Amino acid sequence: MEIIGGPASQLLAGRVSEILKNNLLVSEFKKFPDGELYTRVLDKFSGDNVTIIQSTVTDSDFVSLLQLIDACSDVSRVNVVIPYMGYARQDKQFKSGEPVSSRAIARAIKADTVYTINIHDESVMDHFDAKAVNLDATPVIGKYIKNLELKDPLIISPDDGAIGLAQNASKDMGIDYDFLEKTRLSGETVSIKPKNLAVKGRDVIILDDIISTGGTMAQTITLLRSQGAHDVYTACVHPVLSNNAVLKLFKAGVKAIIATDTIDKGVSVVSAAPVVAEAVRKI
Repeated sequence: MEIIGGPASQLLAGRVSEILKNNLLVSEFKKFPDGELYTRVLDKFSGDNVTIIQSTVTDSDFVSLLQLIDACSDVSRVNVVIPYMGYARQDKQFKSGEPVSSRAIARAIKADTVYTINIHDESVMDHFDAKAVNLDATPVIGKYIKNLELKDPLIISPDDGAIGLAQNASKDMGIDYDFLEKTRLSGETVSIKPKNLAVKGRDVIILDDIISTGGTMAQTITLLRSQGAHDVYTACVHPVLSNNAVLKLFKAGVKAIIATDTIDKGVSVVSAAPVVAEAVRKI
């Protein structure tokens, strides 16, 4: 198998290639004066099985992925890994005339196998015209947290809908997990606290699939600190961290931001490469 890294996933592709000891093909990416993208795989294909790794954080990243797939049209088997899939959260039609954008994106991707990582809603997987597998990177986050040697750590998900993330991250790590429960005390007052476990004196890690604007996460950090948490960390698979999200989190008192390299950011201290490598190794 040969590995191709798209412009948004060069680091992750390199790490996957290193684990698998597979040939990493070099590509070039540039933009024409009119804004159109140019993509070319510089190395020659030597096999009949290629895996493209490319997150679609921006519209341009999506176009680059389509170009790379087309560049591999003479290869017998093309596998696509989309570590972070843009538009995946637009998975329903809320108003008449709206597109289901995640469906539109999925239908445009032609491959033999498609892999995503902690996609926001697994129903999107049904829209791919290929075998589609959603991988889970939370165990590698849990391993990283375990190695930090925190003070009586507790992994918390923002709500019961995301409890599976906290559970998977803590599995086999001996770390407690819980979720935040909202209780309406009056028409204007809402209490938010962990459902089962107290946070006083403990290091708390708030884990979600995506941190985007950071607003809700910042409020949660402030809340947990007011409840006596020792240090509060945030963790996510996909560090979108748009605009001033990082500033909001540190203003609220976050100790550190922990994220994977599905999106290559300065906080991407955990690599999803072992998860991807294990999946594509089976192809």
